[in-house]
Amino acid sequence: MTDAESWVSVARVLRPQGRRGEVLAEILTDFPERFTQMREAFLRRNNSLAPTPIFIEEAWLHKGRVVLKLAKVDSISDAELLRGAEVVIPMEARMRLEEDAAYISELIGCELIDLNQPDRAVVGIVRDVMQQEKTADLLVVTGSDGTEHWIPFVKAYLERIDLPGRRLEMHLPVGLLEVNAPLSDEERQEQQNEAEAALLENSEEDSLQ
Repeated sequence: MTDAESWVSVARVLRPQGRRGEVLAEILTDFPERFTQMREAFLRRNNSLAPTPIFIEEAWLHKGRVVLKLAKVDSISDAELLRGAEVVIPMEARMRLEEDAAYISELIGCELIDLNQPDRAVVGIVRDVMQQEKTADLLVVTGSDGTEHWIPFVKAYLERIDLPGRRLEMHLPVGLLEVNAPLSDEERQEQQNEAEAALLENSEEDSLQ
């Protein structure tokens, strides 16, 4: 694990907020309530530099963001210097999750097993996770032949998360892999040709009227 991978960003400073050196920060964690209890963290101003310890004097949630008052940051000009800086914590300080949950970073690189297929077939490796606002997140899984599948990451399909073994075991409905596979270049071209043909047909009908 690289040094960058040993830290987790929980907030990103956007701009000064107030006259005493407070800063307004974008929340980068699914647990915003942790800021009201957090007092010690680290500040990373550049990804190439080691984070430096900071003390959080006060913190409160504000319109989907968080306002932070950091020690030794006591003026607008001091706060201005922190634009773009990230508040980070050590990987081991992350909030504990339920047994059947995992962080996105932990899912990437895991082998996905479909228990509904003969011999517990390996679907592929999780290369990315597409986060959705109103629907389930999608696992982007690449098979050994390069085929990409988008798999809804829902509890109804999930059997077991084995992070030490880097495995996800799921019961995938029949036909799901075909339905959720992105369009190939040929399929996209065919779809475009059909759309152009329909547009031309509509134009011809309009000209005859």
